Amino acid sequence: MSIQIGQPLPDLEVAVIEDGAPVRRMPSASLLGGPRVVLFAVPGAFTPTCSDHHLPGYVQHFRDFRERGIEVFGMAVNDAYVMQAWAAIQQVPQGLRLLADGNGSFTRALGLEFDGTAYGMGVRARRFALYAEHGVVRQLHVEAPGEFRVSTAEAMLQALTPGTDTPATMG
Repeated sequence: MSIQIGQPLPDLEVAVIEDGAPVRRMPSASLLGGPRVVLFAVPGAFTPTCSDHHLPGYVQHFRDFRERGIEVFGMAVNDAYVMQAWAAIQQVPQGLRLLADGNGSFTRALGLEFDGTAYGMGVRARRFALYAEHGVVRQLHVEAPGEFRVSTAEAMLQALTPGTDTPATMG
């Protein structure tokens, strides 16, 4: 069963890729426990939709999130070195942190994994975005297989805009 609105995010160690610094391993609670956090996940770094649309949308709108006082994290079930190379190629701005969930432990703890072995990918993260306050999930947007609508940067900005009719849970 996947994580639900109102539940705390799991606390497991992940690798952090940030601002060209050396890779660090940190507890997810220390990263995602801030007052306002968006975490989006992609099935894989360097995959077409992830590289052409998903991460670039968050790069493009990063300032919009920061102006609202929201920290942004992106995650994939890839090793830290792949995520580091992806961040460099995608020109991820300072402050937008990528998390490498190399073994998929954090993804499994969220209950948001999918089995991509039929595609030669192993277990990966489903495409999703969530909003948390102080480590508690307040919104969760999980994509249906093969879709890319509810977890985009634009969709999250709209969902976080007061007065919009965007449901808290989708997908």
